[in-house]
Amino acid sequence: MKKRQIPIILSILVIAIFLLSWGVTGHRTIGKIAENHLSGKAKAAIQALLGNESLADVSTWADEVRSLPEYKQTGSWHFLDLPLGLSYPEFQKQVEAMKEANVYSALQQNEQELMSKNTTRAQKIEALKFVVHFVGDLHQPMHISRAEDKGGNTIQLNFEGKGMNLHSLWDTYLLEHQGLSYEQLAEKYDHVTPQQIKQWQGDPLMKWIWESYEISSRLYAEVDAMKGRSIDEAYYKAHIGIIAGRIQQAGIRLAGVLNEIFKDGPATDSPAGTVTAGGGSAPAASDSKTTTVCDKVYSTKLLESSGMVFLNLGGDYPNQKLSVVIKGKNRDKFPVSPEIAYRDKSICVTGVIIDYNGKPEIIVTDPGQIKVK
Repeated sequence: MKKRQIPIILSILVIAIFLLSWGVTGHRTIGKIAENHLSGKAKAAIQALLGNESLADVSTWADEVRSLPEYKQTGSWHFLDLPLGLSYPEFQKQVEAMKEANVYSALQQNEQELMSKNTTRAQKIEALKFVVHFVGDLHQPMHISRAEDKGGNTIQLNFEGKGMNLHSLWDTYLLEHQGLSYEQLAEKYDHVTPQQIKQWQGDPLMKWIWESYEISSRLYAEVDAMKGRSIDEAYYKAHIGIIAGRIQQAGIRLAGVLNEIFKDGPATDSPAGTVTAGGGSAPAASDSKTTTVCDKVYSTKLLESSGMVFLNLGGDYPNQKLSVVIKGKNRDKFPVSPEIAYRDKSICVTGVIIDYNGKPEIIVTDPGQIKVK
């Protein structure tokens, strides 16, 4: 190896470490807790996808690949930036209106891919790894924070004589101050009541994110009130309980998500058929049978970071009867961008109807699946 290459390699390693969220220890602790609460069917389905790898093993994969060219679009998937001082209704409205992909939209997108009967095994494996990671990310308070300081990355602090920033303090240093492995932390933290499990898993996704927002808002206020920006043992003792609680909630909720996705166990092949449906009412999922649905496109949406397009048929979002989903890799197959070409048009779309969070949708991979009436 040439000597001049060493600084470059070291820089890459530093960047990789800097990008880790919850650190390796935190994410793996969440994965381990989730494994302890999986149903038998979920365990079987996950093993069918991951083989000998555990949820803890794959929990940091999304951080490890995000700097690679083929995953550059996933950078914004790990966080969500919002101004301080929002009420819950204002918070929800801003999150749902965001056009750029973020941890909220990315988690839902990958849950959808994991449940879809049209995704390949390789795509499901990636989607599963993303889901495991993003549930962890959105429970880390500094991942739901302000844009102007990059989630606390530009707020410099000192802890135990080490210079660091507010984000890394909450990602890694406070948690690892205990000197425990992720297995030990999971054993220490995984003591929750059945009532807590029911409540946490029953809370909506928006509430999970709101909880992090409330915590990060308090953390900003505390830092602003500090003199000298030096963190001591008292700060650690006052805040480690918050970290433990967020990791507990993330692990329990991740198990709930996976138990629901894999409630039927490992995927099995279904016979294909042909069914034709009109556009009068919301069509039902068709068990892998090809269906043709005709209706008006009331609205469209492009996720700029991933290139994914949504065409909402029969009504505007979130009251659409069916969504047509075109992934970024297939969008370029259309001579005119589909979010433009089909807006306000009446179309017939042919494909397999799947259910995503109670809403029917068809994933389109070829322009020939869509005909303008």
